Amino acid sequence: MESIKDKVAIVGMGCTKFGENWEMSPTDLIVEAAYEAYEDAGIQPEDVQAAWFGTLWTAEAGVLLAQALKLQYKPVTRVENFCATGSDAFRNACYAVAAGVYDVVLALGMEKLKDFGYSGLPNNKLAVTNTQRDRTITPPSQYAMMATRYFAKYDLSPEEGKKLLAQIAVKNHHNGTLTPKAHFQVDVTLEQVINAPIIAWPLGLFDCCGVSDGAAAAIITRTDMAKKFRPDPVYVKALQICTGPIEGFLSTEYDYTHVEETYRCGLAAYAEAGIKNPRKEISLAQVHDCFTITELTIYEDLQFSPRGRAREDIEAGTFNLGGKLPVNSDGGLKCFGHPVGATGLRQMYEDYKQLQGKAGLRQIKNPKLALTHNFGGVPGAAVISTLIVGL
Repeated sequence: MESIKDKVAIVGMGCTKFGENWEMSPTDLIVEAAYEAYEDAGIQPEDVQAAWFGTLWTAEAGVLLAQALKLQYKPVTRVENFCATGSDAFRNACYAVAAGVYDVVLALGMEKLKDFGYSGLPNNKLAVTNTQRDRTITPPSQYAMMATRYFAKYDLSPEEGKKLLAQIAVKNHHNGTLTPKAHFQVDVTLEQVINAPIIAWPLGLFDCCGVSDGAAAAIITRTDMAKKFRPDPVYVKALQICTGPIEGFLSTEYDYTHVEETYRCGLAAYAEAGIKNPRKEISLAQVHDCFTITELTIYEDLQFSPRGRAREDIEAGTFNLGGKLPVNSDGGLKCFGHPVGATGLRQMYEDYKQLQGKAGLRQIKNPKLALTHNFGGVPGAAVISTLIVGL
């Protein structure tokens, strides 16, 4: 089986400001992200030969993207894969270029959620779990179970566990203050996070990401063409998607302290990219911090921390901007919110800017390899994407 490593490159990216974009339509979001990417790549709209459009709730076909960008009579494919939707749109676009079918393509993710009026995401479709019925539990409650199980397994008191998770929220909120396109740009203290209103114990208000509107886009081309567009392209090293067997809904053996799909997806991505020691070789990562406990378990599942020892790295500042392996350098979902179709490409936008040395006040030193991770579904029933890019 061949690797995607170094066969395609990103030569342009765009991203809207995420937030409660009441004044913007889905078309507005698409156009803003796409035209920033066009300008960044130095291309004209007519140079795009095909497009992949990631959206879960906002559109049911690629025609919305085609209309917005006037891609008349060109192939536009809509992609949906839970919270990995944007990453999967990017993945499919990369494969089309690597296959030699196209030379210049667009991947764009967008979601307009605030207009729905829901306080969270809209209701799941009934076929999600193949049970022919909708679930009556909420995402916060399911991730709360993960938190309480983790506390119990690794002998953390409720107070210790809450404080540990709060440190992740404080870190990400600080990074968000340095990111102009983030939804939330305010520092929070440890005390604020610990004492915030409870959503699903032990997860409080600042342990949960918000809902927002946004879009992000990438222009992808062949590696041998990349420097015709710009002097500093970013090369794709690995594209992996992993879908689990819904173990958490079917088996009492599932421990709720790890996500097997994240672990296995990480293994596949590292093998494809030729990475032997991710803790040392990955320069930075944008991971799916829908809840603070999710980010904590991702540290261990992606082998950034040994099992049960993420606490040591959190307290040592390993994942802070100035740490050995910065995670969610732009503030993550915690500060951008989670417009589902856009999130994966928004994460890639941050990695792209960091690798080019264009991340402003949050710029890390000399990055070489960067990772994005998306978590679709819930603990025990996940769709995971792990993408790696580098210089």
